[in-house]
Amino acid sequence: MVPSASKRDITIRTPDGVARASMFRTGQVKAGVVLYMDAFGPRPALYDMAARLSGHGYAVLVPDLFYRNTPYGPFDAKTAFAEEKSKAALTALISGTTQDMTARDSGAFITALETEGVRGAIGVVGYCMGGGRALNAAAAYPDKIAAAASFHGGRLGTDAPDSPTSNAAKIKARVYVGSAGVDGSFPPEQSARLARALREAEVDHVIENYVGMQHGWCVSDHSVFDIAGAERHWKRLIDFFGETLG
Repeated sequence: MVPSASKRDITIRTPDGVARASMFRTGQVKAGVVLYMDAFGPRPALYDMAARLSGHGYAVLVPDLFYRNTPYGPFDAKTAFAEEKSKAALTALISGTTQDMTARDSGAFITALETEGVRGAIGVVGYCMGGGRALNAAAAYPDKIAAAASFHGGRLGTDAPDSPTSNAAKIKARVYVGSAGVDGSFPPEQSARLARALREAEVDHVIENYVGMQHGWCVSDHSVFDIAGAERHWKRLIDFFGETLG
């Protein structure tokens, strides 16, 4: 039985302003984790995931990456990209929150965990747009982040300067990438490019293809949520963090 988590809403001073965030923990903490949101922002589905993860002994921070543009939303993950008004708003939020911005913010996120009493290595995990940001955080803070995971992350294997592939040589963390079986944002050629970059950089990594899953399958309020696939993701993530962070 995983113990229930406490949730505390906090604010974090970043180089660009003040971000709202939520901290989850259950009793004694063995390590800290930053959970990077998908495109729809912090909400109950992500809070449930953070609470579940915290039950395994982690202080889990869920920051609002879109804080520079508040207020926004809320968005319905099932329909937001199908409706023109919400799609335009989401597209503007995503394009207006660059990888470099999130990398800068991540130093403040790590400090927030340390203020919480976390000592030692940090883990990061991201979903959708958060997947690339988790890997790039590991590249930006190689002496702090020991484990970085991405699930249905997009554009991980492009030749753009802010792609995780371009930053692979800076990563010291172990890396786990779970990709949807068919995902236009992370096609096979990108997967191969990322794998090569990580291998050449001598990064300890796994890239796993979740056959039959669609982009967003891990998160319960997505239209493509898959219970069996989500549970498989949980097993991989918990084992990955347990082996690396304790």
